[in-house]
Amino acid sequence: MSTIKGQAPTVRFDARQCGRCPEHAKCTPGPFRSLYFPTRRLHELQVKNRADQQDRDWRRLYRRRSGAEGTIEEFADGHHGRRCRYRVLAKPHVQHVLTALAINVERLSLQEPADSSDRPRPPTAFQLNLDVGEMPRTLWWRQGK
Repeated sequence: MSTIKGQAPTVRFDARQCGRCPEHAKCTPGPFRSLYFPTRRLHELQVKNRADQQDRDWRRLYRRRSGAEGTIEEFADGHHGRRCRYRVLAKPHVQHVLTALAINVERLSLQEPADSSDRPRPPTAFQLNLDVGEMPRTLWWRQGK
């Protein structure tokens, strides 16, 4: 067993020691297996946080955070926001602002105007039959709902 200050104690098993274990098939392959035991304070904090996550107010607040994190992820991964073309401090700011504008324009272009007279066709009898039978139908058919 090894411990590093501030980290959870770790127990490592050599792969040869795992040969007779009844749970061996469920383990990950590799030269050794590791078990991590969190400190009592960390374990109690995890239990408290997991209990808090079941609360309706926590879920409402996290929904907002989830939306913000999704936007950041879209910027970073979808629009290559992790890499900057420039090294001077002012130019990356301009790049970030222009990328954010592009994301907003892209999102707005996907929305249908509220005062639009174009309405999707009502579902056909076949589509209604699929709905009654709870059978999936392609995404473009769902616009009539």
